[in-house]
Amino acid sequence: MTTWKRVAGITLAASAAAAALLGGAAVYIGVYDVSATSQHTAFVYHLLETSLRRSVKLRTSGMEVPALDDRDRIINGFRHFRAQCVQCHGAPGVAPQPFALGLTPAPASLVDAARHWPAAEVYWIVRNGIKMSGMPAWQYRLSDDEIWDVVAFMKALPALSPADYAMWSDEHAPLPARDETPPASAPEPRLGDAAAGRKALQQYVCVTCHAIPGIVGANKHVGPPLAGIADRQYIAGVLPNTPANMLRWLRDPTKVDPLSAMPDLGVSEQDAQDIAAFLYTLRDGE
Repeated sequence: MTTWKRVAGITLAASAAAAALLGGAAVYIGVYDVSATSQHTAFVYHLLETSLRRSVKLRTSGMEVPALDDRDRIINGFRHFRAQCVQCHGAPGVAPQPFALGLTPAPASLVDAARHWPAAEVYWIVRNGIKMSGMPAWQYRLSDDEIWDVVAFMKALPALSPADYAMWSDEHAPLPARDETPPASAPEPRLGDAAAGRKALQQYVCVTCHAIPGIVGANKHVGPPLAGIADRQYIAGVLPNTPANMLRWLRDPTKVDPLSAMPDLGVSEQDAQDIAAFLYTLRDGE
Protein backbone atom coordinates (compact mmCIF):
# COMPACT_ATOMS: atom_id res chain seq x y z
CA MET A 1 0.00 0.00 0.00
CA THR A 2 1.41 3.41 -0.96
CA THR A 3 1.98 6.07 1.66
CA TRP A 4 -0.81 8.35 0.42
CA LYS A 5 -3.35 5.50 0.53
CA ARG A 6 -2.28 4.63 4.05
CA VAL A 7 -2.58 8.27 5.14
CA ALA A 8 -5.97 8.61 3.44
CA GLY A 9 -7.25 5.45 5.14
CA ILE A 10 -6.05 6.57 8.56
CA THR A 11 -7.59 10.01 8.01
CA LEU A 12 -10.96 8.58 7.00
CA ALA A 13 -10.99 6.17 9.93
CA ALA A 14 -10.06 8.94 12.36
CA SER A 15 -12.72 11.24 10.91
CA ALA A 16 -15.39 8.53 11.20
CA ALA A 17 -14.37 7.79 14.79
CA ALA A 18 -14.45 11.49 15.67
CA ALA A 19 -17.87 11.92 14.07
CA ALA A 20 -19.22 8.90 15.96
CA LEU A 21 -17.75 10.24 19.21
CA LEU A 22 -19.23 13.70 18.68
CA GLY A 23 -22.60 12.21 17.74
CA GLY A 24 -22.59 9.99 20.82
CA ALA A 25 -21.65 12.93 23.02
CA ALA A 26 -24.45 15.05 21.54
CA VAL A 27 -26.98 12.30 22.26
CA TYR A 28 -25.71 11.70 25.80
CA ILE A 29 -25.56 15.39 26.72
CA GLY A 30 -29.03 15.98 25.27
CA VAL A 31 -28.07 18.60 22.70
CA TYR A 32 -30.64 17.43 20.13
CA ASP A 33 -34.07 18.86 20.95
CA VAL A 34 -36.60 15.99 20.87
CA SER A 35 -39.65 18.18 21.57
CA ALA A 36 -42.45 18.06 19.01
CA THR A 37 -42.49 21.87 18.97
CA SER A 38 -39.00 21.87 17.45
CA GLN A 39 -38.85 20.64 13.86
CA HIS A 40 -36.22 18.19 12.71
CA THR A 41 -33.18 19.80 11.16
CA ALA A 42 -33.21 19.79 7.34
CA PHE A 43 -30.48 17.13 7.37
CA VAL A 44 -32.42 14.80 9.68
CA TYR A 45 -35.68 15.35 7.78
CA HIS A 46 -34.14 14.57 4.40
CA LEU A 47 -32.30 11.57 5.85
CA LEU A 48 -35.60 10.15 7.14
CA GLU A 49 -37.41 10.97 3.89
CA THR A 50 -34.74 9.32 1.74
CA SER A 51 -34.68 6.27 4.02
CA LEU A 52 -38.46 6.00 3.77
CA ARG A 53 -38.59 6.19 -0.02
CA ARG A 54 -35.71 3.78 -0.62
CA SER A 55 -36.92 1.28 1.98
CA VAL A 56 -40.48 1.20 0.61
CA LYS A 57 -39.27 0.96 -2.99
CA LEU A 58 -37.06 -2.02 -2.15
CA ARG A 59 -39.87 -3.88 -0.38
CA THR A 60 -42.50 -3.37 -3.09
CA SER A 61 -40.45 -4.38 -6.10
CA GLY A 62 -42.51 -6.80 -8.16
CA MET A 63 -45.65 -6.49 -6.01
CA GLU A 64 -48.81 -7.35 -7.91
CA VAL A 65 -51.46 -4.60 -7.75
CA PRO A 66 -55.13 -5.59 -8.10
CA ALA A 67 -57.65 -3.63 -10.15
CA LEU A 68 -58.41 -0.42 -8.25
CA ASP A 69 -60.97 1.30 -10.48
CA ASP A 70 -64.05 -0.56 -9.22
CA ARG A 71 -66.50 2.01 -7.79
CA ASP A 72 -67.64 -0.23 -4.92
CA ARG A 73 -64.01 -0.70 -3.91
CA ILE A 74 -63.40 3.07 -4.03
CA ILE A 75 -66.50 3.81 -1.94
CA ASN A 76 -65.54 1.18 0.64
CA GLY A 77 -62.04 2.69 0.74
CA PHE A 78 -63.57 6.12 1.32
CA ARG A 79 -65.53 4.81 4.28
CA HIS A 80 -62.37 3.33 5.83
CA PHE A 81 -60.46 6.52 5.04
CA ARG A 82 -63.09 8.61 6.82
CA ALA A 83 -63.11 6.24 9.82
CA GLN A 84 -59.36 5.75 10.19
CA CYS A 85 -57.26 8.24 8.19
CA VAL A 86 -58.84 11.69 8.05
CA GLN A 87 -58.24 12.27 11.77
CA CYS A 88 -54.49 12.64 11.16
CA HIS A 89 -54.21 13.47 7.47
CA GLY A 90 -57.29 15.59 6.86
CA ALA A 91 -59.14 15.62 3.53
CA PRO A 92 -60.28 18.21 0.98
CA GLY A 93 -61.91 20.91 3.11
CA VAL A 94 -61.46 18.87 6.32
CA ALA A 95 -58.79 19.68 8.90
CA PRO A 96 -56.99 16.99 10.91
CA GLN A 97 -58.06 16.48 14.51
CA PRO A 98 -56.33 18.72 17.11
CA PHE A 99 -54.08 15.90 18.39
CA ALA A 100 -52.64 15.41 14.89
CA LEU A 101 -51.69 19.07 14.60
CA GLY A 102 -49.00 18.50 17.21
CA LEU A 103 -47.29 15.54 15.52
CA THR A 104 -43.73 15.91 14.28
CA PRO A 105 -43.19 15.30 11.44
CA ALA A 106 -46.65 16.48 10.42
CA PRO A 107 -48.81 13.79 8.75
CA ALA A 108 -48.54 14.03 4.99
CA SER A 109 -51.27 15.40 2.74
CA LEU A 110 -52.67 12.25 1.16
CA VAL A 111 -53.86 14.19 -1.87
CA ASP A 112 -50.22 14.82 -2.70
CA ALA A 113 -49.14 11.31 -1.67
CA ALA A 114 -51.69 9.75 -4.03
CA ARG A 115 -50.24 11.73 -6.92
CA HIS A 116 -46.61 10.81 -6.35
CA TRP A 117 -46.54 7.37 -4.73
CA PRO A 118 -47.27 4.19 -6.78
CA ALA A 119 -50.23 2.12 -5.58
CA ALA A 120 -48.01 -0.74 -4.36
CA GLU A 121 -45.98 1.63 -2.20
CA VAL A 122 -49.12 3.25 -0.72
CA TYR A 123 -50.43 -0.23 0.12
CA TRP A 124 -47.15 -1.21 1.80
CA ILE A 125 -47.10 1.95 3.92
CA VAL A 126 -50.72 1.59 5.02
CA ARG A 127 -50.22 -2.08 5.83
CA ASN A 128 -46.86 -1.86 7.63
CA GLY A 129 -46.78 1.69 9.03
CA ILE A 130 -43.69 3.88 9.38
CA LYS A 131 -41.33 4.06 12.34
CA MET A 132 -40.84 7.44 14.06
CA SER A 133 -43.79 9.02 12.28
CA GLY A 134 -46.92 8.05 14.22
CA MET A 135 -48.18 6.04 11.21
CA PRO A 136 -49.51 2.71 12.51
CA ALA A 137 -49.44 -0.68 10.81
CA TRP A 138 -53.03 -1.26 9.72
CA GLN A 139 -52.52 -4.95 8.91
CA TYR A 140 -53.65 -5.74 12.47
CA ARG A 141 -56.91 -3.79 12.11
CA LEU A 142 -57.83 -4.08 8.41
CA SER A 143 -57.80 -7.01 6.01
CA ASP A 144 -55.60 -6.88 2.91
CA ASP A 145 -58.71 -6.33 0.75
CA GLU A 146 -59.73 -3.39 2.93
CA ILE A 147 -56.25 -1.89 2.67
CA TRP A 148 -56.41 -2.14 -1.13
CA ASP A 149 -59.82 -0.44 -0.94
CA VAL A 150 -58.17 2.47 0.89
CA VAL A 151 -55.48 2.62 -1.82
CA ALA A 152 -58.22 2.67 -4.48
CA PHE A 153 -59.87 5.64 -2.78
CA MET A 154 -56.57 7.44 -2.36
CA LYS A 155 -55.96 7.15 -6.09
CA ALA A 156 -59.35 8.87 -6.63
CA LEU A 157 -58.73 11.46 -3.90
CA PRO A 158 -56.80 14.07 -5.95
CA ALA A 159 -59.84 14.54 -8.21
CA LEU A 160 -62.19 15.36 -5.29
CA SER A 161 -62.96 18.97 -4.42
CA PRO A 162 -64.03 19.93 -0.87
CA ALA A 163 -67.63 19.98 -2.13
CA ASP A 164 -67.21 16.48 -3.62
CA TYR A 165 -65.78 15.12 -0.37
CA ALA A 166 -68.63 16.67 1.63
CA MET A 167 -71.16 15.15 -0.79
CA TRP A 168 -69.57 11.71 -0.44
CA SER A 169 -69.73 12.08 3.34
CA ASP A 170 -73.46 12.80 3.10
CA GLU A 171 -74.19 10.02 0.61
CA HIS A 172 -72.24 7.13 2.16
CA ALA A 173 -73.05 5.95 5.66
CA PRO A 174 -70.21 5.51 8.15
CA LEU A 175 -68.84 2.05 8.71
CA PRO A 176 -70.82 0.06 11.29
CA ALA A 177 -69.11 -1.07 14.48
CA ARG A 178 -66.74 -3.89 13.59
CA ASP A 179 -68.08 -7.35 14.32
CA GLU A 180 -65.15 -9.37 15.62
CA THR A 181 -67.03 -12.66 15.06
CA PRO A 182 -65.45 -14.28 11.98
CA PRO A 183 -67.89 -15.08 9.16
CA ALA A 184 -68.88 -18.70 8.63
CA SER A 185 -66.78 -18.84 5.46
CA ALA A 186 -63.63 -17.51 7.12
CA PRO A 187 -60.66 -19.89 6.89
CA GLU A 188 -59.49 -21.61 10.02
CA PRO A 189 -56.54 -19.85 11.67
CA ARG A 190 -53.22 -21.38 10.75
CA LEU A 191 -50.93 -22.77 13.43
CA GLY A 192 -49.36 -20.11 15.61
CA ASP A 193 -46.16 -18.54 14.26
CA ALA A 194 -43.76 -17.35 16.98
CA ALA A 195 -42.07 -14.82 14.68
CA ALA A 196 -45.43 -13.30 13.75
CA GLY A 197 -46.40 -13.32 17.42
CA ARG A 198 -43.30 -11.34 18.33
CA LYS A 199 -44.36 -8.63 15.85
CA ALA A 200 -47.96 -8.73 17.04
CA LEU A 201 -46.90 -8.16 20.66
CA GLN A 202 -45.45 -4.82 19.58
CA GLN A 203 -48.58 -3.88 17.65
CA TYR A 204 -50.85 -4.58 20.62
CA VAL A 205 -48.57 -2.41 22.84
CA CYS A 206 -47.93 -5.25 25.30
CA VAL A 207 -44.44 -3.88 25.94
CA THR A 208 -45.90 -0.71 27.48
CA CYS A 209 -46.90 -2.75 30.54
CA HIS A 210 -44.65 -5.84 30.47
CA ALA A 211 -40.92 -6.45 30.19
CA ILE A 212 -40.74 -9.03 27.38
CA PRO A 213 -37.50 -10.78 26.34
CA GLY A 214 -36.68 -10.03 22.73
CA ILE A 215 -39.11 -7.07 22.45
CA VAL A 216 -37.56 -3.62 22.40
CA GLY A 217 -39.56 -1.04 24.30
CA ALA A 218 -39.97 0.93 27.47
CA ASN A 219 -40.03 -2.29 29.54
CA LYS A 220 -42.28 -0.84 32.20
CA HIS A 221 -43.53 -2.97 35.05
CA VAL A 222 -47.22 -2.17 35.26
CA GLY A 223 -47.81 -5.86 34.70
CA PRO A 224 -45.54 -8.80 35.53
CA PRO A 225 -42.50 -9.52 33.34
CA LEU A 226 -43.17 -12.26 30.82
CA ALA A 227 -39.79 -13.98 31.00
CA GLY A 228 -40.33 -17.65 31.76
CA ILE A 229 -44.10 -17.49 31.22
CA ALA A 230 -44.02 -20.81 29.36
CA ASP A 231 -42.98 -22.56 32.59
CA ARG A 232 -45.48 -20.92 34.95
CA GLN A 233 -48.29 -23.04 36.37
CA TYR A 234 -50.91 -20.31 36.05
CA ILE A 235 -51.74 -17.45 33.71
CA ALA A 236 -52.43 -14.21 35.62
CA GLY A 237 -52.63 -16.32 38.77
CA VAL A 238 -56.09 -17.63 37.89
CA LEU A 239 -55.92 -19.93 34.84
CA PRO A 240 -53.97 -23.18 34.47
CA ASN A 241 -51.28 -22.48 31.89
CA THR A 242 -52.54 -24.34 28.83
CA PRO A 243 -52.58 -23.17 25.18
CA ALA A 244 -56.39 -22.96 25.18
CA ASN A 245 -56.41 -20.85 28.34
CA MET A 246 -53.68 -18.62 26.97
CA LEU A 247 -55.88 -17.85 23.97
CA ARG A 248 -58.83 -17.11 26.28
CA TRP A 249 -56.71 -14.73 28.31
CA LEU A 250 -55.25 -12.89 25.34
CA ARG A 251 -58.63 -12.36 23.66
CA ASP A 252 -60.83 -11.50 26.65
CA PRO A 253 -58.85 -10.93 29.86
CA THR A 254 -61.55 -9.07 31.78
CA LYS A 255 -64.01 -11.91 31.21
CA VAL A 256 -61.50 -14.30 32.78
CA ASP A 257 -60.67 -11.93 35.65
CA PRO A 258 -62.94 -8.87 36.06
CA LEU A 259 -60.43 -7.34 38.48
CA SER A 260 -57.55 -7.46 36.01
CA ALA A 261 -56.11 -4.17 34.78
CA MET A 262 -55.29 -5.80 31.44
CA PRO A 263 -57.71 -4.38 28.85
CA ASP A 264 -59.42 -6.11 25.97
CA LEU A 265 -57.17 -5.08 23.06
CA GLY A 266 -59.30 -6.65 20.34
CA VAL A 267 -56.71 -9.33 19.60
CA SER A 268 -57.83 -11.39 16.60
CA GLU A 269 -57.90 -15.17 16.81
CA GLN A 270 -54.94 -15.53 14.46
CA ASP A 271 -52.88 -12.89 16.29
CA ALA A 272 -53.67 -14.61 19.60
CA GLN A 273 -52.44 -17.91 18.15
CA ASP A 274 -49.21 -16.24 17.03
CA ILE A 275 -48.66 -14.38 20.32
CA ALA A 276 -49.24 -17.57 22.30
CA ALA A 277 -46.71 -19.39 20.10
CA PHE A 278 -44.12 -16.72 20.92
CA LEU A 279 -44.93 -16.64 24.64
CA TYR A 280 -44.40 -20.40 24.85
CA THR A 281 -40.82 -19.88 23.68
CA LEU A 282 -40.11 -17.80 26.82
CA ARG A 283 -38.77 -20.40 29.22
CA ASP A 284 -36.86 -19.95 32.45
CA GLY A 285 -33.14 -19.62 31.91
CA GLU A 286 -33.41 -18.85 28.18
